[in-house]
Amino acid sequence: MNPSHDPSHPSPMSCLRTSEGHPVPLLGVSLSGEVLGGAARLVVRQRYRNEERRPIEAIYTFPLPGEASIAGFAMECAGRRLEGEVKEREEAFQAYDEAIATGHGAALLDEERRNVFTASVGNLLPGEETVVEVTFVQALTADEGALRLMIPTLVAPRYIPGATGGDRTAHGVQEPTGDVPDADRISPGIARVDYGITVDIVFDLGRDVAIESPSHALSVRREEGYRQRVSLRNDKAALDRDIVLLAAGAPGVQAGVVCDRAPGQEGTFALTVVPDLFDTHAHAKRAPSRRDVVFVVDVSGSMQGESLDQAKRALRLCLRHLAEGDRLGVIAFSSDFRALEPSLAPFTQATLKAADAFVEGLRADGGTEMLNPLLAAVGMLGDAERDRVVVLLTDGQVGNEAQIVDRVVQRGKGVRIYSFGIGTNVSDVLVSDLARRTEGAAEFIHPGERIDEKVTAQFARATAVRVTGLEARFEGVDVGELAPAERPALVDGEPWVLYGRYGQPGMGRLSLRGTLRGERFHLEVPVELAAEASRPGLEALWAGARVRELEESERGLSGKRAEAMRKRIVDLAVRHRVASKHASFVVIERRTGDRRAHGQPEARPVPVSAPAGWGMSSHRGPAAPAAVYAAMPRGGGGPRGGSPVVMRSRLAAPAPAAPAAPPRSAPAASGLLARAKQLFQPSAGAAASGGSADRAAGWVPPPAAAAPGGPASPRHVPPPAPAAAPAPSVAPKGSPSQGDGLGRLFEEQLASGLWERGDSTDLGRLSSTALCLAACHDQGVDSAHPVYGAQIAKAIEALCALGASLLQRGGADGEVAAALAAAYLVAGGRRLRAQVRDAVATAAPEAVRALLGELGDAEALRRRVEALHGA
Repeated sequence: MNPSHDPSHPSPMSCLRTSEGHPVPLLGVSLSGEVLGGAARLVVRQRYRNEERRPIEAIYTFPLPGEASIAGFAMECAGRRLEGEVKEREEAFQAYDEAIATGHGAALLDEERRNVFTASVGNLLPGEETVVEVTFVQALTADEGALRLMIPTLVAPRYIPGATGGDRTAHGVQEPTGDVPDADRISPGIARVDYGITVDIVFDLGRDVAIESPSHALSVRREEGYRQRVSLRNDKAALDRDIVLLAAGAPGVQAGVVCDRAPGQEGTFALTVVPDLFDTHAHAKRAPSRRDVVFVVDVSGSMQGESLDQAKRALRLCLRHLAEGDRLGVIAFSSDFRALEPSLAPFTQATLKAADAFVEGLRADGGTEMLNPLLAAVGMLGDAERDRVVVLLTDGQVGNEAQIVDRVVQRGKGVRIYSFGIGTNVSDVLVSDLARRTEGAAEFIHPGERIDEKVTAQFARATAVRVTGLEARFEGVDVGELAPAERPALVDGEPWVLYGRYGQPGMGRLSLRGTLRGERFHLEVPVELAAEASRPGLEALWAGARVRELEESERGLSGKRAEAMRKRIVDLAVRHRVASKHASFVVIERRTGDRRAHGQPEARPVPVSAPAGWGMSSHRGPAAPAAVYAAMPRGGGGPRGGSPVVMRSRLAAPAPAAPAAPPRSAPAASGLLARAKQLFQPSAGAAASGGSADRAAGWVPPPAAAAPGGPASPRHVPPPAPAAAPAPSVAPKGSPSQGDGLGRLFEEQLASGLWERGDSTDLGRLSSTALCLAACHDQGVDSAHPVYGAQIAKAIEALCALGASLLQRGGADGEVAAALAAAYLVAGGRRLRAQVRDAVATAAPEAVRALLGELGDAEALRRRVEALHGA
């Protein structure tokens, strides 16, 4: 197979046709470019060919990353390459329309949403090919030791709420509604399509990296130096899922200043700070405030299949990252929504089991009425004295993103949203905007990625120390417009980026002031603005970020102020050649002679593939793709030309009571360590469970469906009795953590973070936890483990607190010293080790403080643990 094969050249024996019988003019798409440092400059090339006998107008609605900046548009036809220019949107359309009406060739690029664009290619002549080229730049994100590049390939069907009404202005299959007036501009038709995509991207990150992908099979070819050229292993891939590329071992996001400036011209800079807030604020780090967390999970029809499976597993993992003292709520939504409890419940072992049963019973169906459940979630978080968090799990496929974000941000002041974009086709704008505007964070989970690591990373951000009320002041250098204008919080360990413009080079500093846990915070960062530097794409990144911010501000304005803001956005987009919803790219080919067309060309909207992995379409046979839109319920009516489809959610009730497992005899205290070690032997663990292999793996029978709740408020689902249904496993059967001893060990961990094996006293829990942690140490697993690290850290913190409590009561000096030794063995980072060291140093009994001299000696620590109860 040739990786450079262009899918735009189809087999001469076939001709792809639309449902109306017209040949599809799009032959194929290619993606190429470079990844240098922390940014990518990429080019999407779309090849069109007119297989009809008269001129046509090809119209293709396609996605680009929501955080990207569109920096170029060009057209190649009849052996010529023509560069586009940016004009005010209506002006660009008039230029395009005038060219088409007078027989010339033209191409237009309109931004419908930040991540949805329409390319119109007019007067394609019979038998001729035209290539349209879109250039964009995008900052990469750090992803647990890797840099992540995610490129969408499909505008998937979205749920469109609201009553049908308004004028159609495009060829989409959905009708405009009051809530989504541009629904016909973001809903391309679904069909079986034969065109595909090729990839040719060069990674040059200054060191050896491993290029991986959870979405596609790759071919990676090493070139000179550290350059690696990445293509798809197959000749072409279907445009039915996001392309996800990970550069493992990359240097990550680096702190410092990078500039782009030609001599004598205005320059652009990007300043990155990666704060370490532990050293000077260790006490605050070790004493986090208690959290109120509401989990909101999307169970609409578009989540059927792998997406819901991943969401359920992620949610079960999220629950296990809570701690005693936290409070939680769980809301599931589709056409309506329901809750585990009508208000927040304390996080205990009983509520953990009830939440597990609730999650296991979730089924995907119905529409995506997301606004009301999110408003209900922030409404549950009324205690401003506590850390307030919403965790959203969704694919984001809704048409009213802006409405949702604005209303939730307005209603939930002080609430942070941590969102998981789940599936093969995620609408990144909704997921990212909710997180960014609430100072939360977004994670994306593509099938094949380790959910465990994503959940751990999100909760690390949610609990990290942060500096709020941040003020930024430059001293010694003169800078222009900054983006973002409202400074986000400084979060421990997370990159903080500020873009800006400058006229004169120079050296100075950035002074950052804010509040850290009620105390004043000040940080100074040296800044050098270069007289001459080249960083291609940096100006577009700044301009795109500034345009997006102004567009958000515009939504709250009206009258003359709104018009003034619109003009400001257009001026910025035109001057810096970036797209916006108010400014479009247009390119015109002036024709003469027999290449001049006559009459109005017929429009040929390009259909798109059905999304990969959608359970709602995968089981419906050959006619499935055309039925995808019809299967999606909506608020105001059905697809164009069809009857309204009204579907109610069918969220399942808790699982029916299962027979209780035979009681296990409590292991003797002296055998606890042996019992913990046995859990690392899969066969022994299964035998000890007292049930079948499926029951040992955490499988429970699928529950029956229940009636949905009302649309205005969540329905309460009574929790089952403690023995009604065993908690499902953290991971689904077949996943890396399923069926191994570690998985079973952590399934037995209590909500408190401790373990309890036969002795329900505090001393018994302390001993059980110490021996389980020692078993983890035997397997080389500590708090830095990508999957179980967070749960180990939770156990360490709980063990330190329990040890201090026992020492106050007296009589448990040796046991506490042994437990702290076990905790230190599995404390994989300096922060947790410092916490254990402090617990030892502040203990009153000399027998415990003597442990200080052994903390660097793993064998000595191990002997202390083995001496516990003679194990």
